[in-house]
Parts: sequence; structure tokens; C-alpha cells
Amino acid sequence: MLRSARVLPLCLKRLSQCRQLTSTPLTIPAKTQGVLPTSQSAIVSKMQFFNSVTPDGSQIPTYRVIDGSGKPIEGAEVPEITEELARRLYEYMQLLPTLDNLLYNVQRQGKISFYMTSYGEEATVIGSAAALAPDDEVLGQYRESGVLLWRGFGLSNIMSQCFGNEDDTSSKGRQMPVHYSSKEHHFHPISSPLTTQVPQAAGVGYALKRDPARRDKNIAVVFFGDGAASEGDFHAGLLLASTIPSPTLFIARNNGFAISTPSTEQYYGDGIAARGPGYGVDTIRVDGNDVLAVMNAVTEGKRRCLEGGRAVLIEAMSYRVSHHSTSDDSFAYRPRSEVEDRKRIDNPISRFKLYMESRGWWSEEEDEALKTRLKKEVMDAFKKAEVRKRPELGEMFKDVWGGEEPWMIKEQREELGALLKKYGETWEPWRNELAKFKDNGKKLLE
Repeated sequence: MLRSARVLPLCLKRLSQCRQLTSTPLTIPAKTQGVLPTSQSAIVSKMQFFNSVTPDGSQIPTYRVIDGSGKPIEGAEVPEITEELARRLYEYMQLLPTLDNLLYNVQRQGKISFYMTSYGEEATVIGSAAALAPDDEVLGQYRESGVLLWRGFGLSNIMSQCFGNEDDTSSKGRQMPVHYSSKEHHFHPISSPLTTQVPQAAGVGYALKRDPARRDKNIAVVFFGDGAASEGDFHAGLLLASTIPSPTLFIARNNGFAISTPSTEQYYGDGIAARGPGYGVDTIRVDGNDVLAVMNAVTEGKRRCLEGGRAVLIEAMSYRVSHHSTSDDSFAYRPRSEVEDRKRIDNPISRFKLYMESRGWWSEEEDEALKTRLKKEVMDAFKKAEVRKRPELGEMFKDVWGGEEPWMIKEQREELGALLKKYGETWEPWRNELAKFKDNGKKLLE
């Protein structure tokens, strides 16, 4: 009773103080008025719906340096390139269709199983390659062989990978054509599933940021198409690289089609560039048929990646004048006349050629000589790769696991060896196929 008598007055006093506090108007400091916990945006009294990342509701502009006739547009900042660099850019842009023409026809002859070309996207690929450092980490999709060629991968390695022969440094004959890779050239292995490289690139960028020797020097660069940007992995990768964050440059090749689906049926918003601001990353849309504009955009994009330590998004607008692959007939879903018009009206190679001619750096005679030389080089590489045998059959079981070889790999190799001993000499289809391998598969039988 004595304790309760002492506590009760104290409780009544506290209750009186609480009533005084609740009856006193709450004064919010002027600095914090209207500020929400997760936003610094202004508070307004009227509803404002919006559907654009530009203040006036217009589409995102497309950055360009030279027009279709090769002339710099008014106010454009033309990069200061030497005649030597211009010639190299043009040579590699011409090399891509020369290579594509031959390998496309080789696939039609049944000599390789599959192929994808870079027709119409030469400026995007070569312009990007020229703006990057040789040791920037590149994660390609399917049409970036030009990056490898620019870095010195060589035509022989391209051909050997497509044929899957014993000289295939990318995958030892175990991957389908156009799935290149080269640790030496900082080009990560290409995967067939769509968009897997995008979140991987964010992780590569983060690893570079954690490396004291590379964090202020190198970035991760990932190429992908407009169809890949419709996949969930695109959003996962961009979210990771913008929030962790990591110096990752996202280059979207918007060539108008995801196989047979036109971009108009892939999204309702303003292209892929409109998504960048939603993740808080610097974004630009560039004319992908203008090699100088691509060079400028990628150069600045890399600078921002290193300076800010986070992602940058570039949307390169182009047009896929080829079929999606050798498994596709694009004339089933678009008119042939449209494709022919785009080849003629806004060809990225012709545009840069006109620019070079206007500077006195190129002539028709030099053009014909270059085309003749490139055809010979491509044909020589093809003839060499065509006659090379496939790797030793047992290679398919190597480099699959790191460390100690697991039991299932041993079991599979032994099972194949037993089948070869039983049928390899007696069954003609197997006998003919084994003749294509180095050592005719005999090493596996040992």
C-alpha cells in the first residue's frame, strides 16, 4: 500500500505532461517540410501524371555527328582522329561483311551448323571497340566479333571456332559457331541463352571496382539487343550495377527486331534509353550507324563509369539488314523492299566512306584494293580452317569441372569408350564421324 501511494502521484504527473505535449501544435523545421523519407522530390497539390523522361514530353533525342552523306551536322563535336585511325576503322567495318558473306554461304553449304551476321551494325560494334581499352572486360551477345577482331583475335581464330576444329581456342570445338571467347583479349564466353551476360557484367564491373590495380582504369562492357532488354535479366543487371554500384557500360543494340518481333511490339515506351533514368544511371541514345558518334558516346560513357563508379546506358539505334541468323527468313515478317532501302539509304559503311573521301583520306581505287585484299585474307583463313580436324574426342570431358574430376565424368568417358570399342569400327556412320577427329578417337580407347 505504501509503495502504491508513492507511485500513483508520479503516474498522474506523467499523464498531465503527456496531455500537454499532445495539445501543443507540432512545428516542422522549414528545411524538412515536404520531404518524404525516401524522396527529395517537391510536394505539389495537383495530380501530375507523366509518361516521358523529357520535361516537354518529347522523345529522347538521338546523338549524331555525321549525316547520311558523311558531312558533320551543325554544332557537332567531331572527334580528333588521325587519318591512320580513320583508315583502320573503315577497314574493320569492311572486314565484317566480307567475313559474314563467306561464313553465311559456308553454312548454307552445310560446312558449319549455324551463323549470325553483323550486317547493318558495323559502326556500333567497331566504334565501340575503338573507344575502349584493350583490357576493358567485354561480355558480348552474338554480333560482336568485330570487338575481337579489333583487339587482334585474328581471322584464323574466328574460322576455327565456327568450324570447331583442333585450333579452336574459344571452346575446343565444344560450342556452336559464333560463341567466341578469349581470356587474352578480355572477351568473356558467349552464352546461347538470352541476356545471361547482362547481370554477369554487373558482377564483373563490381569485381573491377574491388581490384585496386584496375578500379580507376577498367570497366565492364556488355552488349545486348532490344529483345534481350525485354528480359528480366536486363532489369536485374541494371539494378545491380546502379545500386551496388559498379562501373559497367550497358550498350543496347536496338536494331529494330528481336528475331521476328519488331521493336514496336516489344515495348510501348520510348525505347530502351527511357529505362535508364528509372535506375538512376546516365543514359544517351546514339545513332548506331554513325561510327564517330558511337566512339564519342562510348568514350564519354566509360569516363562517367570510372568517375561515378556506377552504370551507364547507351542505346545505339540501327537496323538489322540481315536475317536474324541462318535459321531465320526475315522476309516472312518484313518486306524485302524495306531491307533493300535501308541497305542503300543509311549504310554505316558508306556513310563513313563519304566522310573519309571528303577529308581526302580515301579513294575508289583504294576501296577496290581493300575489298580485294580482305576477300583473299578471309578466304585463306577459311581454307586453312576447313581442312583441320576436330579436337581429340576426349576433350569433351576436360575443363568441365575444376579440381578433382567427379565420378560422373569418369563414368561417361568410360561408357563412350566402351561404345566406341563395340561399334566404332563396325558401324559406318560412327566410323565416318570418328575420322573427322584428331587421332580418330583412338586416344579415348586407351
